[in-house]
Amino acid sequence: MNKKPIIGILGGISSGKSTVAKVLLEMGCGVVDADKIAKDLLFNNQVKDEIRAAFGDTVFDSAGNIDKPKLAEAVFDDSAAVSKINSIIHPRVMRKTQGLIEQFQADDGIKAVVLDIPLLMEVGWEKRCDKLIFVASEEHIRLERAAKKGKFDEKLLKKREKFQISLDKKRKISHYILNNNENLSELTEQISEIFPALISKK
Repeated sequence: MNKKPIIGILGGISSGKSTVAKVLLEMGCGVVDADKIAKDLLFNNQVKDEIRAAFGDTVFDSAGNIDKPKLAEAVFDDSAAVSKINSIIHPRVMRKTQGLIEQFQADDGIKAVVLDIPLLMEVGWEKRCDKLIFVASEEHIRLERAAKKGKFDEKLLKKREKFQISLDKKRKISHYILNNNENLSELTEQISEIFPALISKK
């Protein structure tokens, strides 16, 4: 079987990594959306039990479901809590990711496999990628996007990024840099320019 290139996307919070993945999906790539996998896992009973054991009842709502904002608040306050939630969620996300990669590799209609994994480098999966894209976006723009989505403010964004590998390091190891400070059509144009090289097996 002809192995398709695996493309990893790196960048800061709200830089537009998932937007890049969406454009690549439209161009014929198979996309692994780790955020969606992780969100779906929060409905898994075994995961719920492990989270309850680790963080208590306060991160659950009255219906017995995980309250994501409360969990985020509990998790991003200290590195021990970050490690704890990662040990529950990450191995499951990575197993599912591996399964999807195999599925996409076996599909003749797919041009390349894209990994949209927020902590790609933190979990060491950049080593599995043939090509790495860094999505560059100015901090004030990223903050605006995060606020628009009602995600978090400057303080929380900085707190989250404190637990991640620096953007400089991510940028340095990347093969391609996309600037996402303008609009979608500008970003799509940049992706179109590098697309032939991205899907090339060289």
